[in-house]
Amino acid sequence: MEPIRTNTYLTVIASMMVNAVVFGFGAIAILSIPALAGYAKFLLPAWIVLSFVVAPFIARRIAPRMRLRYWRRREERNAHGL
Repeated sequence: MEPIRTNTYLTVIASMMVNAVVFGFGAIAILSIPALAGYAKFLLPAWIVLSFVVAPFIARRIAPRMRLRYWRRREERNAHGL
C-alpha cells in the first residue's frame, strides 16, 4: 500500500475549513435575504451539497501554499528581485 502524500493530507485538512467557510457564507446569504429566506428549506440542503462538492477544489489550490518550501522559494525570488 502506498503512503498518502503530504499534499493529500493538507488538501483534506484545508477542505474541512474551506467547507465551513463556504457553507457559512451561503447560509448567511440565504437566511438574511428575505426573497431567499422563504425557500430556505430547499436552498440550505442544496447549499450543503454544493459546499461539499466545491470545497475540495478550492482546498486543492490552497494546500501547496501551506507548505514551508513554497514560502522559502517565494522569499528567495523576492530577495533576487524577480
